[in-house]
Amino acid sequence: MAYGSRFVIKQGSVPNLVLGIAAVGGIYTAYSYIQSSASSQPRKVFGGVAGSLTLEQTEDINHNTKRLRFAFPNTRDETGLTVVSSVLTLSWPKGSLTPAIRPYTPVSDLSKPGFIDLMVKKYPGGKVSTHLHSLQPGDSLFFAFGIKAYPWIPNKHDHVTLIAGGAGITPLYQLIQGVLDNPDDRTKMTLVFGVNTERDLLLREEFENYERKFPDRFKIVYTVSQPEEGSFVRKGHVTKELLEEVLPARTGKVFVCGPPAMENALTGKGRGASGILGELGYRKDQIFKF
Repeated sequence: MAYGSRFVIKQGSVPNLVLGIAAVGGIYTAYSYIQSSASSQPRKVFGGVAGSLTLEQTEDINHNTKRLRFAFPNTRDETGLTVVSSVLTLSWPKGSLTPAIRPYTPVSDLSKPGFIDLMVKKYPGGKVSTHLHSLQPGDSLFFAFGIKAYPWIPNKHDHVTLIAGGAGITPLYQLIQGVLDNPDDRTKMTLVFGVNTERDLLLREEFENYERKFPDRFKIVYTVSQPEEGSFVRKGHVTKELLEEVLPARTGKVFVCGPPAMENALTGKGRGASGILGELGYRKDQIFKF
């Protein structure tokens, strides 16, 4: 599962979808190249089919996660994406007969021109994540188009709760950036981030910088199932008791993104199920799962 978007493809539709995207993408990429060569005007890269982008640099975040920066054809080009959005990628992992389609949520500032950053966790046996981790600067990846994940409206809620597990942190980080970097948005936020080990606390430095900068608006709660010896980080999982302790009154919106088992525990599985959040008094319409 790639976090950041719920993208469902009906059985039997993959070949036609792939061929359609590839054909349109080829035409669009050629057209964009001609246009960019003839004009220095910036464009919205994800205003349509984006085409192939070149990997500019890679950064090892931890033992199984990389940050990949893809450059736009023109350094003044903009993403054209809005908070909260993901991008649909097509790649051809080794041994695959057909291209693999995966959505990823960018972790770079969407307003910055010239590039887009993806944070990719490598999963055991994961063909796509293994392929992306093998890419070197100068290699390319095909980007189909942007996907609007949630229509965020500044100041619609006084407070929002963000609950993430593992690599599910990426769409929540994009939302946090979009809110706290916007001087006109005064929304308060509480992030509950559950992981296996402390090295799995992706974007920890960025979160703690935000907490120092906005102490009255942004609060972080980490919970680690296997913390290091002597660590001051809370030990455990995202439980009902933890949420009862750290969350404010049951108002506002709750955003959830994480492994299926965690999401099922929080929101319930099947018709009528409410999960932990329901037991705490949150209504279904208050909860959004990425």
